[in-house]
Amino acid sequence: MGLEFWRENSEVSRMENLDHHYAQLLGLQSPWEVTDVNLDLEHKRVRIRLEHPNGVAVKCPECGCECTIADRAPERQWRHLDTMQFETALVAATPRAACVECGVKTIAVPWAGKNSRFTLMFESFALKVIEACGCVEQARELLRIGWDAVQRIMERGVARGLERRKLDQVRYAGIDEKSFRKGHNYVSVLNDLEEARVLEVVEGRTRQSADSLWQTLGGEVLGSIEAVAMDMWEAFMKSTRANVPQALIVHDRFHIAGYLTKAVNQVRSREHRKLLAAGDETLTGSKFLWLFSVENITEERWMHFEQLLKMDLKCAEAWAMKESMRHFWDYKYEGNARKFFTKWLNWVNEHGEEPMKKVGRMLESHLPEVLNYFSHRITNAVSEGLNSKIQAIKSMARGFRGFKNYRVRILFFCGKLNMAISHPTH
Repeated sequence: MGLEFWRENSEVSRMENLDHHYAQLLGLQSPWEVTDVNLDLEHKRVRIRLEHPNGVAVKCPECGCECTIADRAPERQWRHLDTMQFETALVAATPRAACVECGVKTIAVPWAGKNSRFTLMFESFALKVIEACGCVEQARELLRIGWDAVQRIMERGVARGLERRKLDQVRYAGIDEKSFRKGHNYVSVLNDLEEARVLEVVEGRTRQSADSLWQTLGGEVLGSIEAVAMDMWEAFMKSTRANVPQALIVHDRFHIAGYLTKAVNQVRSREHRKLLAAGDETLTGSKFLWLFSVENITEERWMHFEQLLKMDLKCAEAWAMKESMRHFWDYKYEGNARKFFTKWLNWVNEHGEEPMKKVGRMLESHLPEVLNYFSHRITNAVSEGLNSKIQAIKSMARGFRGFKNYRVRILFFCGKLNMAISHPTH
């Protein structure tokens, strides 16, 4: 009889010590207490039951007033960090406050955020895993949770980051477009060029889309912007002039180089068809040579390309026009750059083919914004780098069905947000 009594008391003492041990590990504070720890060896699970004693006042989650307990919400569980590789969860029937002002409301629990199925410690760890992986699928497998759960954790992280973000000033901004779905589906992206971060993403690339981008910034931030780098998309230009009137529009030199390269390829393509019709295969297999800049052509290919340049080819002159335009950006003063452009444009108008003339006319019509480069030497190179990251995000996700998830991913990985949970102590 005495041995049985000792065994029973020893078991009770052991369980009390275990409950106390887990309460300390969780950082649990009164009046919450651990009432049971269930270990399932077969399924490698640990379930920790928590309770809030009856008769102890609770706080209304809306007004903060102390109230009596009306009843308890249905029992639910929160995924916690693993215990020795055993999946661990907290289980509780959360009390509901009987608030005179607000009615019956389920109280907030100290170990998890509102509407989250994960503890603060697990969610804090999950954020680090997702950021380190850079791939949601890999993070999901490591954390052993569902895709939707990862997405919700990222959404809450981005919401925290945007709420904390302080934009005292943004001197140089970049606005660009990025494809969303197949076809003509785009998103517009606003970037901070100096900090190399995405500020906001909206659906579409219309004037209204651009307006909504600017409106996400406060008036003080808008007033601090000195220049905006962008393509020659009319919707972006009109929106910028309306929302950031003091900022200079700087047309991106890399987009301009792209227009010139495309024009060279059009000249080559037309000339190649004419030569083939006459039985001349001079330009066969040379397409990509005309798309490269001088420094990107290998020595082996240069020997062949040099022979083509010496021939009386229209695409050779178009290529020379494209390459000459690169010197425009090297000038120190706007006046000298303007003189160079005038000479270059005369050359294009007198000897260039129509695709080159078309680019020349476009640059001439936007010349003030092109010349603004010499006041603020900014480009969308940062935006292009961010676009590469966005493309990688889209590729790993194999596309997005909804814009909301696309935006969250972009801001999560490219927004440089402080998404950490402040005190993940439970």
